[in-house]
Amino acid sequence: MKLDTVANATANPDTPQPWVELGLKEDEYARIKSILGRRPTASELAMYSVMWSEHCSYKSSKVHLKQFGEKAPKSDALLVGIGENAGVVDIGQNYAVTFKVESHNHPSFVEPYQGAATGVGGIVRDILTMGARPIAVMDPLRFGLADAPDTRRVLPGIVAGVGGYGNCLGLPNIGGEIVFDETYAGNPLVNALCVGVMKHEDIKLAKAHGAGNLVVLFGAKTGGDGIGGVSVLASETFNEAKPTKRPSVQVGDPFAEKVLIECCLEIFKADLVVGIQDLGGAGLSCATSELASAGSGGMEIQLDKVPLRDPSLSPEEILMSESQERMCAIVEPSKVKQFLAICKKWDVTATVIGEVTSGERLHISFNGELIVDVPPRTVAHDGPVYNRPIEKPAYIAERQAVTINIPMPTSSTEVKAAILKLIAAPNIADKSWVTSQYDKYVQGNSVLAQPEDSGMIRIDAETNLGVAVSTDANARWSYLDPYEGVKLALAESMRNIATTGAKPLAVTNCLNFGSPEDPGVMWQFAETVRGLADACLELGLPVTGGNVSFYNQTGSVAILPTPVIGVLGVIQDVRKRTKMGFEKAGQDIYLIGAVDSNMSGSEWAYLHGEIGNHAPKSDLAMEARLVELLLEGQPIFESAHDVSNGGLAATLAESALKNNIGAKVELENVAVALFSETPGRVVVSINESSTNSIIALAGKYQIPVTKIGMTGGSELIINETHISLTELSKAHTETFPKLSG
Repeated sequence: MKLDTVANATANPDTPQPWVELGLKEDEYARIKSILGRRPTASELAMYSVMWSEHCSYKSSKVHLKQFGEKAPKSDALLVGIGENAGVVDIGQNYAVTFKVESHNHPSFVEPYQGAATGVGGIVRDILTMGARPIAVMDPLRFGLADAPDTRRVLPGIVAGVGGYGNCLGLPNIGGEIVFDETYAGNPLVNALCVGVMKHEDIKLAKAHGAGNLVVLFGAKTGGDGIGGVSVLASETFNEAKPTKRPSVQVGDPFAEKVLIECCLEIFKADLVVGIQDLGGAGLSCATSELASAGSGGMEIQLDKVPLRDPSLSPEEILMSESQERMCAIVEPSKVKQFLAICKKWDVTATVIGEVTSGERLHISFNGELIVDVPPRTVAHDGPVYNRPIEKPAYIAERQAVTINIPMPTSSTEVKAAILKLIAAPNIADKSWVTSQYDKYVQGNSVLAQPEDSGMIRIDAETNLGVAVSTDANARWSYLDPYEGVKLALAESMRNIATTGAKPLAVTNCLNFGSPEDPGVMWQFAETVRGLADACLELGLPVTGGNVSFYNQTGSVAILPTPVIGVLGVIQDVRKRTKMGFEKAGQDIYLIGAVDSNMSGSEWAYLHGEIGNHAPKSDLAMEARLVELLLEGQPIFESAHDVSNGGLAATLAESALKNNIGAKVELENVAVALFSETPGRVVVSINESSTNSIIALAGKYQIPVTKIGMTGGSELIINETHISLTELSKAHTETFPKLSG
């Protein structure tokens, strides 16, 4: 086939091009021609189509996401904010930590194992490109109904992919979530988070500076897997049977990535790179255009020098391939020999494919012929921006007009049955069938992991400095009120960090929604971004980066709006962290915070086929005081566990079952007290000698604290209801083995 060169494109302006098949709109194609002053070559069309896709360009979300900058709180801890591969925060002792969460939803539906595995691989490389050593991963997951055929198809593969890739990399999986709801049928959410650590002076950025510096592609060879990959898959709605486009899902090789990580870290230590970028979504199209766009000049690339696994690939396919385990570095000529030597030591393929120029264009040639001549910023950063129609969905008013009547247990027999039903529900049941497939303790620095309120990793073995990370979302609350729902998710994630004894520092997010072409979905999204920006400003927590995933719907059925909020916190001494389980008998149990009777969005309502009418209203000032109370009171807390999904019933059951220590509890209005999910509450256990201290803390921070019982025995006793821990454990642990059988 004849090469479509720039000269050919200029001489043959009317050659038909497959811009519709590549996902471009008519006005977008016209704009590309206007930018170039001619029709694009086939390679240029490939680059613009993947880089202007929803997944890569954020064209429907940019107008809203700018609030994270406009409303950003002042933060002394923030070292690198939004705009780079991942945010970086200062945690003291000259250590910096980088963390980010991203989605790999659509590829995981098409090919569960590889979709999830390469999702982990991609987020790990984002962390690596900041100059950090990846130290832990987390995986917030969401599926259709637990017993649905599609869930049975995708869940085992996704879990195996997350575990298989992370375990092979030697990264502990310290947390995440598994949530089931019918709206995720055909649209599983696979969000992956990674944490990395470095010294302040080791931070790297994705910029191509210095004319004459060389562009080095290193890592795996480029293949035909993932051509169009996530950039196409994640920019389109699935129909009932299949995605309308099914490009090859990326294929991961975790052992190649492990070697690449060690190779990169040695290169960083030797200070051999000016800038670096991983090859994820949109592959070389993204890496070359973003490096050049963020730099100070242009770039020339010889595409025929790219090492290939498949020599039959066309230039367009090479540019669009999302083959995994690849990196692109900008290296000074005097350092290239040392760079290549380190790559050879680690048996990593490395090739000089171009250089930085003093011009303002990205030139890509193939076998000596020019096939790309573009202003790089128009590809990478100045793509389409849509201010899509927004309309408050009719269901909001309809739900608010509904009177909710959820059956509540009254007798002790009914209370017992209700508790056992709740803790056996898939959203509450023990998830160890899943988490046992993940290595939580590799590297030896894991301090807390599932099912604790947050994962915790030791950063420094001498000082015991550490970080805690939590991810949370209550999609039912976000459905009822997206503005309040995301604020509640942030508050819960922050509370989970403080419950373990860590101080919240920064926020990342993965915003999962239906089609942006639906005005109701865009209203949900706009309200969510507004709520998160407002909440972060009020709480003083900067958003360091994140991800938007649109088109999560099957036909006209969108997923529940699911903003997954990750919070990172610092703890000065991990040995002093607070665990969730009751530690020993004879300790007093206190409930911090007050309950109300709103059951909307609760698991108890969901189990009765109801979502409710009004989401709870967040009280961020109180949540901030609660964090301070938890941090100041940490020395007296023998255990602490926040009240969230499943309410106090789930919190008490999980606290008792963790170390097989029972409890006797007295509650007023027992059904509401047990099953309401009123935010801003934590259950703690203390020694009797600390009674005055906890009462003083409650007064200082103006938060109600109520003694509700005492630990001990082999039962969970709530008023007149007795449940043996054996029976409780059976109900809690049998759900997933039965579902997977």
